[in-house]
Amino acid sequence: MSHDPVPHLPPAAPLPHPLGAPSVRREGREKVTGAARYAAEHTPPGCAYAWPVPATVARGRITELDTAAALALPGVIAVLTHENAPRLASTGDPTLAVLQEDRVPHRGWYVALAVADTLEAARDAAEAVHVGYATEPHDVRITADHPRLYVPEEVFGGPGARERGDFDAAFAAAPATVDVAYTVPPLHNHPMEPHAATAQWTDGHLTVHDSSQGATRVCEDLAALFKLGTDEITVVSEHVGGGFGAKGTPRPQVVLAAMAARHTGRPVKLALPRRQLPGVVGHRAPTLHRVRIGAGHDGVITALAHEIVTHTSTVTEFVEQAAIPARMMYTSPHSRTVHRLAALDVPTPSWMRAPGEAPGMYALESALDELAVVLDIDPVELRIRNDPATEPDTGRPFSSRHLVECLRAGAERFGWLPRDPRPAVRRRGDLLLGTGVAAATYPVQISETEAEAHAAADGGYRIRVNATDIGTGARTVLTQIAAAVLGAPEDRVRVDIGSSDLPPAVLAGGSTGTASWGWAVHKACTSLLARLRAHHGPLPAEGIMAELSEWAPMALRAWRIISGLGLPTKYGSTPVALVMRAATEPVAGSGPSVEGPVSSGLVAMKRAPFSMSRMALVSASKL
Repeated sequence: MSHDPVPHLPPAAPLPHPLGAPSVRREGREKVTGAARYAAEHTPPGCAYAWPVPATVARGRITELDTAAALALPGVIAVLTHENAPRLASTGDPTLAVLQEDRVPHRGWYVALAVADTLEAARDAAEAVHVGYATEPHDVRITADHPRLYVPEEVFGGPGARERGDFDAAFAAAPATVDVAYTVPPLHNHPMEPHAATAQWTDGHLTVHDSSQGATRVCEDLAALFKLGTDEITVVSEHVGGGFGAKGTPRPQVVLAAMAARHTGRPVKLALPRRQLPGVVGHRAPTLHRVRIGAGHDGVITALAHEIVTHTSTVTEFVEQAAIPARMMYTSPHSRTVHRLAALDVPTPSWMRAPGEAPGMYALESALDELAVVLDIDPVELRIRNDPATEPDTGRPFSSRHLVECLRAGAERFGWLPRDPRPAVRRRGDLLLGTGVAAATYPVQISETEAEAHAAADGGYRIRVNATDIGTGARTVLTQIAAAVLGAPEDRVRVDIGSSDLPPAVLAGGSTGTASWGWAVHKACTSLLARLRAHHGPLPAEGIMAELSEWAPMALRAWRIISGLGLPTKYGSTPVALVMRAATEPVAGSGPSVEGPVSSGLVAMKRAPFSMSRMALVSASKL
């Protein structure tokens, strides 16, 4: 069959552009019928089950281990501890060094692993393991004046602290000021699918089905830990039931399952119990914010400081980069942004849903609202007056920035004016009615990804890229991108994702996935299309393949290739404010309306329209 674009359609019926068009999810039927298999649902012949034993002390060392009672239980195969577990090499992630020493850095750290013929037997064995500890003094509470606070050298590619101009002098001279403090408590991201892995060794080759947001990274870390080549390991993450950052890096379950499988000589399955997740899969660290803003009577900001205090663990450093948005969001000729950390005896924090930006923007936007009250300036107008012409922290121009237009359009649609700005004056029966506005920023990142595109002799296309679908519809999106480039119906395009045996790709996290994978798929398909057009005669039996295996530095330009493919107007009118910026940050604006009983303290969101500059909507999938 010819691979000319859509050979079966007459010229009068051009193929509709698939990008942004509603489409049936490629794996939708599998999921709703239960045919889709997740990491813990793969059961090789002879598979054993594992159950971990977490430490019960806040800090200390293991002084006693008694596994006799556990090993005596029916069906128990082994109990792994730091005394008999396979030795691991070091990686850049110390949280994966499980069962390697007697040190207990925090409560919940794994100290043993029971393996048995059944899940129930493994759980009973884990409960029968006796562990004795020598406890040590511990510190688990972060305070603004903690004696061990320090400024990290690096935060999200920049310094932990940055000062521009003379903040102290400018703040002291400002006619209007606010000095406010906010606290965001620790938060835990527990996706629907548990952190699970099924591991099997076959003739020295390790195969793992893991619940992960990125099989490429898991493969690389396992290779380092077990001193193998990446070609000796296959990591499969075919379906992932949510991650929210908690599965963004390898977690202990994949290492423990691989260790247990090697130790026992049998496939081993491990799904972490949900009650144990807070201790081993990361969390959003608590953040203590102090925001100071000085402005003139006209509302223009002259001084801005955002200082945060948070914790990390004694195992490895992680910084919740909550002061980063203040470096780029508003006009601020005199600025101070500082992160301070204390290494406490707590589980290591990690990514969770807009790490840094979520708590940072909450504090910054709240302080801006306080300033609006002090100045008696409408909060929408205050944000408009402080929209910078260039990126404040670097002076670089924006590739595009339309926050002002978004705020104005949102205010008009919302019916922002006229309104009574005084608090607690609008009522509906026993309910107080309130309105508010907030903006947000989040990095736009494009990461290195490879892809292959293959045209088969039977007229079909096959796309290979190690993307990960965490429930967001990656298969469908990549199919649409490939079909758009190739000019082919979607049902002729097959997309293979979710295996480290595929061309390597960035993880599904940080809102980088679709842009990075889509760019690679777009380029590979473009190359394939060129080869097909240059080919004469029938395709060879093996078909024709093109690949993108070299990373180009023009990441933002690559993104524009994807987002500029063309889109029907009806799919491009969603009112949400998301703006591409040369400073790698999009900006969004929103205006919620809330209501709540006068004396209850409860608040309910009534409506929350968003304002958005126009950009390509990649997919509007449906089951």
